[in-house]
Amino acid sequence: MALQMFDKERTLQMRQKLIGQSCRLFFSHEPLKIVKARGQYLYDENGTQYLDCISNVQHVGHCHPSITKAATAQMELLNANSRFLHDNIVQYAERLANTLPQKLCVFYFVNSGSEANDLALRLARQYTQNKDVVVLNHAYHGHLTSLIDISPYKFWKLEGQKEWAPLPDTYRGLYREGHPNPGQAYADTVKNLIDEVQNRGRKISCFFVESLPSVGGHIILPPGYFPKVAEYIRAAGGVFVADEIQTGFGRVGSHFWAFQLQGEDFCPDIVTMGKPMGNGHPLACVVTTKEIAGTFTANGVEYFNTFGGNPVSCAIGLAVLDVIEKEDLRANAVRVGSQLKKLLKQLQAKHTIIGDVRGVGLFLGFELVKDRVALTPATEEAGLLVQRLKERHICLSTDGPWANVIKFKPPMCFSMEDAERVTEQIGFILQVQLEQLKVKGLAQGPNSGNLAVGLEPATF
Repeated sequence: MALQMFDKERTLQMRQKLIGQSCRLFFSHEPLKIVKARGQYLYDENGTQYLDCISNVQHVGHCHPSITKAATAQMELLNANSRFLHDNIVQYAERLANTLPQKLCVFYFVNSGSEANDLALRLARQYTQNKDVVVLNHAYHGHLTSLIDISPYKFWKLEGQKEWAPLPDTYRGLYREGHPNPGQAYADTVKNLIDEVQNRGRKISCFFVESLPSVGGHIILPPGYFPKVAEYIRAAGGVFVADEIQTGFGRVGSHFWAFQLQGEDFCPDIVTMGKPMGNGHPLACVVTTKEIAGTFTANGVEYFNTFGGNPVSCAIGLAVLDVIEKEDLRANAVRVGSQLKKLLKQLQAKHTIIGDVRGVGLFLGFELVKDRVALTPATEEAGLLVQRLKERHICLSTDGPWANVIKFKPPMCFSMEDAERVTEQIGFILQVQLEQLKVKGLAQGPNSGNLAVGLEPATF
């Protein structure tokens, strides 16, 4: 039986009736109905094409033929759980291991970034026998109960909020670009927090951090920050967990993993990966050391995941790695990302509302401010800019604590022409409609409308 195709209005009515209202839509005032996609382009029910600048999940491009072919071929042959021997899971683990430091060599396959981060938390707590977690302010690590409690982004205005380490933001944070060593200075704030926790008789299990904070505003961490924090955390009996769910698989271009930006000698104890792994297929993973995995095995409780590491998922994961290599997408991220950043900086020179342009590879953002001295967030203006771009068939969105950072995380096949197109349209809107951008009330509000309750054990 063929699937029915409803008109847009009926689809919206049915969604409002049947789907939880906390599951929000892009462009809520006038949502898009997308029925097809190819590469970096989306198509609505009328065949209108939209340039997709935000779908980092479809890492090598929407509906890439090599991915769909691999998925179909394996689905027609076998799909079963990982309790049966199969070549795909071990071949995929070996391919991933070849991209990582040697000591990260034991893999657990799951189905989503939230699952991966929840398992990483379990591994850290089992290995250290400690409970408390150090995270950065404005961090987000997933939607499970265990992860909401370590994700200040989800409840940053909650009364009685716990303590978090400051976000190492060199644009508007405690230590800015003029500081002689912001990496050390921000790492010392983590050390101070560890000392406070230990003085209260608590013990640290891990430092849990996105390799490049995404929802925190597309922050590029200062050099030397991770190695120093890892030194402090390990001295306190904890481990270092790098969340690569948004940034892994070559998005930064120069490296396969964003944590490698902190130096070739730096190695986390646990790494999680997700979103881009399956190019839209639910696939995620945790990788750790033999020592940490050994303590998890020694607890006597089997870890089983019904769908994690199944032959179809691993065939898709292998195909994604093949496309990254064959199409040289890391080099494309360097080339196109550099050009896009250059064009955004040219716009910054013309428009004072653009306070900062930052990023690496195809992980980029620019921050809108009402003035460049006080750095007052231009939240309404950012929201309206996104809306105007959508009217010009370009999909972008906002991020950051004040929803004033326009973020770029497009499919990795994003081209030079795409970069030219989007920046040309941004420039036109800023030039011609700057006064309209000052109209209030059309933007998404700050990320402050979510509720959570404080849970034990503590997170810092």
